Amino acid sequence: MDSSIINNYTQAANAAALQADKYRKQANTYSLLRLGIFALMVFAVYLTVTNDDFTIMAVAFIVLLAGFAWLVSKQAAFERQRDYYLNLQRINENEITSLQTSDNIYSNGQQFANDKHLYTSDLDIFGNASLYQLINRAATTAGNFKLAAWLDAPASKDVVLQRQDAVKEIAAKNEWKKELQTLLLFAKNDDPNRLINLFKFLKMPLNFPGERALGTYAKVAPYLLVLAIVGALFLPLVKSVAILIALVNLGIVASKGTHIKKADMVADKIGTMLGNYAGVFNKIESEPWQSAYNNALAQKLKDDDTSAKIKELSGLISKLNYHLNIIVGVVLNATMLWDIRQIIAIENWKRNNQQNIEHAFDVIADFEAIISIATTNINYPEWVTPVIADTEGYTLKAKNIAHPLIRTGNRVDNDYDLNNTFGIDIITGSNMAGKSTFLRTIGINSVLALAGANVCASVMEVSVITIVSYMRIKDSLNESTSTFKAELDRLQMLLAAVDNEHRVFFLIDEMLRGTNSVDKYLGSKAVIEQLIAKKGVGMVATHDLQIARLEDKYPGYVRNYYFDIRVENDEMLFDYKLKHGECKTFNASLLLKRIGIEVGE
Repeated sequence: MDSSIINNYTQAANAAALQADKYRKQANTYSLLRLGIFALMVFAVYLTVTNDDFTIMAVAFIVLLAGFAWLVSKQAAFERQRDYYLNLQRINENEITSLQTSDNIYSNGQQFANDKHLYTSDLDIFGNASLYQLINRAATTAGNFKLAAWLDAPASKDVVLQRQDAVKEIAAKNEWKKELQTLLLFAKNDDPNRLINLFKFLKMPLNFPGERALGTYAKVAPYLLVLAIVGALFLPLVKSVAILIALVNLGIVASKGTHIKKADMVADKIGTMLGNYAGVFNKIESEPWQSAYNNALAQKLKDDDTSAKIKELSGLISKLNYHLNIIVGVVLNATMLWDIRQIIAIENWKRNNQQNIEHAFDVIADFEAIISIATTNINYPEWVTPVIADTEGYTLKAKNIAHPLIRTGNRVDNDYDLNNTFGIDIITGSNMAGKSTFLRTIGINSVLALAGANVCASVMEVSVITIVSYMRIKDSLNESTSTFKAELDRLQMLLAAVDNEHRVFFLIDEMLRGTNSVDKYLGSKAVIEQLIAKKGVGMVATHDLQIARLEDKYPGYVRNYYFDIRVENDEMLFDYKLKHGECKTFNASLLLKRIGIEVGE
């Protein structure tokens, strides 16, 4: 583990904490000043009553309301800054935790786990202690789904190369990356239905009766009321006219309560959420991009002026929410028919802008997926960008390849070489010698490579392949499925995939465990020979040394590899290194002896 990387994150987290504390103190100061404004408002009411002079109340109300609004605005700005730096601190601390323990504040992808997928269950792609948990930095629901889709299936060579360039560019902009994550962190715990409801609301016209006439009157009403108030200063009788106008305005707003309530159902907290997203869109739009992938995504937003439009909608919905404060709502509706003005403005916005909004949010999901896989470039600089081979045969070559989910001090690397060919590698070895881990190492790094990410190796070259695994075979009481039946189902899926999927590379770990040794050998041999007949390519790990004899029968197609142990003074020593040939040393009797079971000669 590179200590300088952790030091950088630690310094950044501490700097963010200092900034958060500064803005917290400023927000608290303005909160106290707001209490002072409220006290002055009470005093103004007292003077109005004791002096029976409406002018005091009118002037004080206008001045103090303006002052209160300014203080609220300033306090809100400081609180936003405070929350931003608190989130930035959290983002940096999460990277430290990820490097040290692999824990992550983001989703581990358990919702995408699927035991019947071609490989994700066997290779620990989703769920606790998974690849997804290691790299995921997506806060939005769409971003989580996007990243899961990239790990669920290999991309084409062109797409992988585009993603590689995009990832390198993001990795070189680590501060920008962390800032975007900070701006998006609010979405991690946000209700995903809120955004879905917004999309529905934008597509559904409100059909507001009398919209044009009401819109015209709403523009004129404030001037009429101001004239009446000014007139009341000179002619006391006009005071009644001012009150009447205010009451009429409130009545009009109340008569449209049903339509306002429909908008309210969506507007709750949406204004703030959209304001947050406006900042995200602006962050993407304003950054200069060089890679074709990132530039194309950002250009979609620029062409539609997305950040400005989202900010405008956020402002309109936030203004509609002013009526949630009863006193403010009554005053604004009495003077300006506030709710009606905002409803009409929102409807006009919907007519002009709603068509591209969902596409804009999909751009954020793409950036979150890119940011997630760029995490490997930043946090693990020793990992390498794989070469995507374009050979007629299968290519899967690697040097010093290791399992990315095993801690640096514990994992053992290996070399592997399958170069522009078709073939099956038989891997024999003792229990716990490393066969299964090696198969998963090849599989999980291939998944990373074909998603566009760096891999845990010093060199890797891989064709665009579809991994199909046969490793963790489980019975199912709910489905009345025995282990052997589950194995047959998995074999059927594997053989069908070899026939139908693009360039399948299979990983088989100990076939037919649910039957007797004779049937196990004969069945395994038959399956491998059928795979050879189909020109199947992959690896088969087994304890059965007789399977290794297939190299004699198919010397141009089958290769033997093994993992072995050394036994010294009844102690088993593992080196976890892949070697050519077949294993000669096994350890089951030693393992049984350790738990008190003596095995005869």
